[in-house]
Amino acid sequence: MKNIFKAFLGLTIAVTTLSSCERDTTLLNDDKKHPSELTSGVLLSMGQQQEFYYMDNPSVNFNNYRFFVQQWSETDYSDETNYNLLTRSQPRGHFQRMYVYSLNNFRKSMEALAKETNTPAVAANKWVTNELSSIFVWENIVNTWGDVPYTEALGVENGVFAPKYDDAKAIYTDLLKRIDAAIAKIDLSAKGYEVNDIVYKGDMNKWKKLANSVKLRLALNLADVDPATSKAAAEAAIASGVISSRNESYSFAYDGVTFTNPLFDNLVASNRDDFVPSNIFMDALNAKNDPRRDVWFTKVNGKYVGGVFGTTNTYADFSHITDMFKQSKTPSNMLSYAEILLLRAEGAARGYNMGGAPESLYAQAITESMTEYGLDAQKATDYIAAHPYDAANWKKSIGEEAWVAMYNRAFAAWNFVRRLDYPKLQNPSTSFVKSVPVRMIYSDQEYTQNKKNVTAAASKIGGDDVSTKLFWDKY
Repeated sequence: MKNIFKAFLGLTIAVTTLSSCERDTTLLNDDKKHPSELTSGVLLSMGQQQEFYYMDNPSVNFNNYRFFVQQWSETDYSDETNYNLLTRSQPRGHFQRMYVYSLNNFRKSMEALAKETNTPAVAANKWVTNELSSIFVWENIVNTWGDVPYTEALGVENGVFAPKYDDAKAIYTDLLKRIDAAIAKIDLSAKGYEVNDIVYKGDMNKWKKLANSVKLRLALNLADVDPATSKAAAEAAIASGVISSRNESYSFAYDGVTFTNPLFDNLVASNRDDFVPSNIFMDALNAKNDPRRDVWFTKVNGKYVGGVFGTTNTYADFSHITDMFKQSKTPSNMLSYAEILLLRAEGAARGYNMGGAPESLYAQAITESMTEYGLDAQKATDYIAAHPYDAANWKKSIGEEAWVAMYNRAFAAWNFVRRLDYPKLQNPSTSFVKSVPVRMIYSDQEYTQNKKNVTAAASKIGGDDVSTKLFWDKY
């Protein structure tokens, strides 16, 4: 892997140059060792790989989502489970990976695409693929920080080295418009990137369903602050078609050679025993006798035991994460069918037309979560009978089940926890901060290279603190 470094967004900007995932060297210029330009397809692959790898990365140096939702505990150190985001500069790491290594590659891909020869339909579909890939990253960024550089981001070539921070609600509004515009450009009679699209291989029907699924996720986040827009957008997404099966999930299967799963890299290839499931998560599974324990975790003396959250833990004394999550080829699934069913259940509970009743969608979501991991459907039926949907307290029903179903998909879990306020996670007594994080603090480098704008943004949102709620997190 080679890196081409340049200044951008008030940071040291890296455009990561990866070989094609299918190693098609004909896609590069004649000088294959030193290409002066990259094709749009190669740039797309680069952005997609970084997007999946770093949204899913469990390293203590990056997003820390698994600790925000308290699904994992640590062994040799405890700063991260006590929410110290300064020592390892996690906000800087995630900020750079999303803006620099993902968004900038999609932007460069669009620029390269404009110079390439394609039929109008294929060109449109390739543009849509880059646009929707970008929107997915933007959704992650705005839901991680709130107000962020948006309209002036990626603008160094226009002389913008210190971009302003845009209002998060305005970004939401624009993303919904961009999704609709992208869907309108899709030509289902043609393909997109059949080689370099490492997710859907140019299947534009799947890209359309992803677009509507992201729209649904954005819409549900608006439910408590803009219910009219939320309902209209959610119902429009369902009517247009969201992810409706497991093989349509937004998932990247690593090849195990060029690209390897981030859990494999951090837990196997690095030969480290840094993490165990948390006692908070494991206690919740044990209380409900959840059969997913059998495939997710190992036993200690015949029991499932989680490490104490917020402290160090001896690795050998606690349950471990099973090998199914730690294979080099294990996919990173960033928007699953189970999540869509849970979102639909929530929407239905709010009175939206989601194509089914909330209790039915709730049951379908749990069944999908269990069968996805190889459990018999009867186990799901028995579990649902023991833990039925509670219409009188639907936020608790859906919120707690989503937290479990989104195990190892911690960003998705974090959205549910913040929006529905279940489960009720407690801040460790030894925490560095005053609450369980509901947002990530801004990158420290922004305070040195974009100080005026980041300081203004911090003031506007009520303080650059992990306890400052995003605009949609009303309760």
